[in-house]
Amino acid sequence: MKLILKKAVENLGDAGEVVNVKAGYGRNYLIPQGLAYIASEANIRRLEEERKRAEERARRDYLEARRRAAQLANAALTFHARAGEDGKLFGSVTNADIADRLNQQGGLDFELDKRAVVLAEPLKTLGDHEVSVHLHAEVDVEIRVAIERED
Repeated sequence: MKLILKKAVENLGDAGEVVNVKAGYGRNYLIPQGLAYIASEANIRRLEEERKRAEERARRDYLEARRRAAQLANAALTFHARAGEDGKLFGSVTNADIADRLNQQGGLDFELDKRAVVLAEPLKTLGDHEVSVHLHAEVDVEIRVAIERED
């Protein structure tokens, strides 16, 4: 019996795959559990169309991320913060601070989400820091963040 999987099934396949299973397994378990549906000609055509649409959507998302990365490519931010004698800040610069500053500066035609700014931990020292902005699974861009002592 040929079925199209709706969800990934362990030891059988991933979602969207056409699999060949014994009739009882398909009829009594996979179909009633909502894990698969029968692989008729119409369903296979629909699956191919959905796959094409998903590929096109992924391509558009990638190109959009590349366009946004070009806008952020030469971005440099400067923060002024109070710091102790040893150069440690009394506060910190977080991913939300960086995203807010990039959005406020203008020049971007999109709203940068704070979750796109990748920091292992908030910046807590004076100086220059390289910060990664994750825009897509395949698109990351580095920006320079300078933290200077407040007068």
